[in-house]
Amino acid sequence: MSLVLYYAPITCALAPYVTLTEAGADFEARPVNLRTAQNRTPEFHALNPKHQVPVLVIDGVPLTENVAMHVWINRTYPAAKLMPAGLMEEVKAISLLSFCSSGIHPFLSRINSPAKVCDVPGTEESVKKVSAGILFEKFKVVDDMLAGREFFFDHFTAPDAHFFWCYRRGTQFNLDMAQFKNCTAHFERMSQRASVKKVLAFEKDVQAAFAKAA
Repeated sequence: MSLVLYYAPITCALAPYVTLTEAGADFEARPVNLRTAQNRTPEFHALNPKHQVPVLVIDGVPLTENVAMHVWINRTYPAAKLMPAGLMEEVKAISLLSFCSSGIHPFLSRINSPAKVCDVPGTEESVKKVSAGILFEKFKVVDDMLAGREFFFDHFTAPDAHFFWCYRRGTQFNLDMAQFKNCTAHFERMSQRASVKKVLAFEKDVQAAFAKAA
């Protein structure tokens, strides 16, 4: 089986990189430079007309969206147990993945690029402030979920990887995350996993290569 993951630094492509690694999958990670609009080229458009990463190409067939990728990885590599056992627990995991994608990620994006959601002059700081307030509501929900727990379920699963990216992105905006003690503890535990160390090392190398080529 041929697996190619199109990856851009800082982005949520980190999550499937982690789950593919946890699954023991043999995959190639191909860097995409968003700063040079490599995601807007005709070649990338053929893979994903949404112009976004990640894209996981499976035997030549592109698959997009993190939730779908995690489901595919889990079903292809069941021994890795990237989803909890049992239908109800599995759909709860999918619900958490969806929450990361559609409940948390959009507000991280608004903080990062406020002009993309409101181009009225002088509104950037207001967009950031409102978005941060809503983001903190989301993190509080997750903080409560993680109370007294090492992971979301009784072992590492795909939602742990996806939320790690969400929380990491939040820390990159210099937000005051001190109130989310359970999320912070989860983040620190995840940072010690071999799969996470691997992707962060890869990301560092890619960023250095992009900087050298600039």
